[in-house]
Amino acid sequence: MGSAMSVPARDNGHEVRLVGTPLDGAIIDALLRTGVHPALETRLPPGVSYFAAEQLAAALSGVDAVVGGVSSFGVEWFGKAVLPLLPECVPVLSVTRGLALDADGALSAFPDMLGRMTPADRRLSLNAVGGPCAGDELARRRRTEAVFCGKDADVLHALRALFATGYFHIRLSTDVWGVETAAALKNVYALGASLAMEAAGGAKGEGGAPHGDAQAALLGQAVQEMEKLSALLGCGPEQWTCGPEELYAAVLQNRARKPGALSGRGVFSAQAAEAPDGAARETAVIAGRIAAALRALAKRGLANPADFPMLMHVDARLGAEPAGGVSREASACP
Repeated sequence: MGSAMSVPARDNGHEVRLVGTPLDGAIIDALLRTGVHPALETRLPPGVSYFAAEQLAAALSGVDAVVGGVSSFGVEWFGKAVLPLLPECVPVLSVTRGLALDADGALSAFPDMLGRMTPADRRLSLNAVGGPCAGDELARRRRTEAVFCGKDADVLHALRALFATGYFHIRLSTDVWGVETAAALKNVYALGASLAMEAAGGAKGEGGAPHGDAQAALLGQAVQEMEKLSALLGCGPEQWTCGPEELYAAVLQNRARKPGALSGRGVFSAQAAEAPDGAARETAVIAGRIAAALRALAKRGLANPADFPMLMHVDARLGAEPAGGVSREASACP
């Protein structure tokens, strides 16, 4: 998604510098040779410059905004390697989906986690992206939508001006917690719905007829749990609409569907968890963190896990994978 953001930025005439993490050497090499992004399978626009992680300081020199496109495993690296190089006037827009889990079982949004990593005497503008937009859709200039969230409305308007196009529609919200929570819950419940669909024989039954009733029931259960859980986690009603629309997109074609389908077929294994984009591992970690937070609330008498059967089933399923599986907390970034 971070790389895909270069497409609308270039279409708006901006200079774009794409920097890889220490694990992205092969991607940067491929882009330098061909201009085609291996994961997106799309040629990025002419005029995008490519930099290895070792060239980070040079790439950040004089920039007007920074898009953080790391996975949830790379947020800590981003905070330590990138944020100290930025002046306070440069806003950060994170596309990372997920939530951080504190030692006491409390969840926090990644912009808040990054804020805690920033010295108290520095005031960086840390913003995030939610909504149903997927990287491959954006890179191909297909009509899509996202939500930019942050604490400063003026900064959000400036960021929208950098990226909004006729195909990339951007809403703004100052409810960071609501947007980020909706994005994280979407991944978990898309996985759960896909897991159950696949266990029942896939999206189609005998004769190729779609399991329409089963899919509708699963999505209905997912929406009910997401609504209750978002309220339990303190989300305001403004961003609740992000949840169902993101869930719909995720189950149809987003990356949370693949690990659910794999686990539904009983083949969620080390091979699946070590997929190039880390989708299976990342989604499993998000599910585990949210389930852990729910248990912490239950210990305080504030929640009943039995009210969230789909979430608890997903957590139990992924927490009891075969011996060859990969830990949900395995790191994919230095």
